[in-house]
Amino acid sequence: MERLSVEEYRESEKTPLVVVLDHVRSLYNVGSVFRTADAFRLAGVCLCGITARPPHPEIHKTALGAEDSVDWKYFERTEDCVKWLKEQGYIVLAIEQCEGSTLLDEKLKIKNEKVAVVLGNEVKGVQQQVIDLCDGCLEIPQFGTKHSMNVSVTAGIVIWELFKLFKQQNNYD
Repeated sequence: MERLSVEEYRESEKTPLVVVLDHVRSLYNVGSVFRTADAFRLAGVCLCGITARPPHPEIHKTALGAEDSVDWKYFERTEDCVKWLKEQGYIVLAIEQCEGSTLLDEKLKIKNEKVAVVLGNEVKGVQQQVIDLCDGCLEIPQFGTKHSMNVSVTAGIVIWELFKLFKQQNNYD
């Protein structure tokens, strides 16, 4: 299957996308995000607040070692993470339902840009003070009776959609 070793992965070109987890409670969700980040060779994952950090057996159970390949950084406050990412040249978008949000299926333009997406707590979502620091909000269109999804499912959808855009708009492979 031509899988990369951890060393080859670390040396490979990365998708200029970072996932920020804002006070995510479930260690299984954290592990799942690491695994998806590895699959699409993301630039990294930022873990904030109460979000657990590797090494941890419950993270490993769903990450299956991706916590060792994907670069990650911890911030006590998500606001500090957003500020740091902006200093690094990232456009920071909260994944949240809010006034003026852009639907994920609308035409986004991310050509030659680094993007970070902030995913929130399983119950409370992204903190308002974090949303206020972001450059905008993305929202996944939903058509059922529920208006939220599991954070790791949301991460998978958003990562895939942004990866496709990077690939199309930047001839990225």
